[in-house]
Amino acid sequence: MTHLTTKELAFVEDEIRAEEITAKTMNWCASQCKDQELRKTLEQMAESHQLKIASLSQYFNQTNHIQ
Repeated sequence: MTHLTTKELAFVEDEIRAEEITAKTMNWCASQCKDQELRKTLEQMAESHQLKIASLSQYFNQTNHIQ
């Protein structure tokens, strides 16, 4: 299994934070949206980002990838 350096792991953590911000922003935009179709699309996009966060977090919490 590939081991990540501390610097590489920091980049992944930064990406997780970016995904969190994106998901929160999309949820906020959806809450402001009056168009139901657009609201649903934004909510689905936010959910997709949240699933990426969960998947990445679970992967890195269960394994040791630091060299």
